[in-house]
Amino acid sequence: MSESDKTPAPAQNRKPKRRRRKPRRSQSQWDVKQFQVTPVAGKWRFHDFDLPVPLMRAIHALGFEYCTPIQAEALTHTLLGGDVVGKAQTGTGKTAAFLISILAYFLEEKAPDGQKPGAPRALIIAPTRELALQIEKDAKALARFTSLNVASVVGGMDYQKQRDQLSRKLDLLVATPGRLLDFHEKRDVDLTQTEVLVLDEADRMLSMGFIPDVKRIIQHTPKSEERQTFLFSATFSPDILNLARQWTHGATHVEIEASLENAANIDQRVYLVGDSDKQRLLINLLNQESMERVIVFGNRRDLVRNLDSSLRDAGINVAMLSGDVPQKARIETLDRFRNGEVDVLVATDVAGRGIHIDDVSHVVNYTLPEDPEDYVHRIGRTGRAGAEGVSISFVGEEDAFALPGIESYIDAKLPCQHPPEGLL
Repeated sequence: MSESDKTPAPAQNRKPKRRRRKPRRSQSQWDVKQFQVTPVAGKWRFHDFDLPVPLMRAIHALGFEYCTPIQAEALTHTLLGGDVVGKAQTGTGKTAAFLISILAYFLEEKAPDGQKPGAPRALIIAPTRELALQIEKDAKALARFTSLNVASVVGGMDYQKQRDQLSRKLDLLVATPGRLLDFHEKRDVDLTQTEVLVLDEADRMLSMGFIPDVKRIIQHTPKSEERQTFLFSATFSPDILNLARQWTHGATHVEIEASLENAANIDQRVYLVGDSDKQRLLINLLNQESMERVIVFGNRRDLVRNLDSSLRDAGINVAMLSGDVPQKARIETLDRFRNGEVDVLVATDVAGRGIHIDDVSHVVNYTLPEDPEDYVHRIGRTGRAGAEGVSISFVGEEDAFALPGIESYIDAKLPCQHPPEGLL
């Protein structure tokens, strides 16, 4: 829900509205007339925002037609230069929301005179390397028909190669906090010319202990009233809202509740099973031929570690994704899973938020999450891009307490049954 209907801040305390120029004509033969999208009541098209032609060409190439709710809500404010604090889950299109706004601005307003190498006009901070690299990939896809420079600096990757990228002029830099501070301390990065700051998945940065580093980074950027700031989080805890007040200026709050828009594509099952029988049930399930690419979620790192070991012993092609796994290994594991070299991925919720893979056939909740919203995040890994998906939740003695909260949150009764014959 947008707060745009609330009383606006006094004009003298608000950032000046960004003036929209007419987009420059594309130098190629492509014309926006080649991108026809029928107006639909209640939906925003990207055409409705008068975006620059090179950006519209990229949006067309990516197959986007209508804005997701978070994109429509956010762009109505960000394209005019306003700050936004957004609540949105993974998979809602929030990355494209802030990238489209940034790229549209940079295509309309030239870089200021005297821009230094290693001084990005836009800085995007993400909690994990996987997420940062995904944002960089999305940014390059949207900027493919422009001359804008996009780069990333993240831990665990080739240091000198990243340093070389910082020796040129940058439009958009995606970074994880630790590596960014490292480069900043060595004076390879200058944040004083940052015009747009994005803090993505702020709740994860809080839970992973990165907030002190983020505060240090922000201190080196222009004041909040002199830059545009976007903060996105899957949850709005009191701590997150307090940080948002400190780091933004006159921000509009946009809330897109976690939802199962693709629930029609997901066959949700709940198996009632004793805690001691879960492992045997999982192994028997995974040995079924129909389970091609599976993510198994557990609540704790030690549980995920034990599952990884047990599944390996059972001859299952499995890999693990948790906070115990070094970032470089996480990237390699995700790539192997994406490429079909790994059939089963066991993951914790924090690690699972960084998974952006369209063809996951099954999600298994080995344990039900304590937070009902995480149930939506988990099963949203399957049934994506119009594909069919299956979610199977194991409910044992300890999980039974979490089930009513999940059903209340999703406003639906989950079909509980005993496992089919032969699985136990």
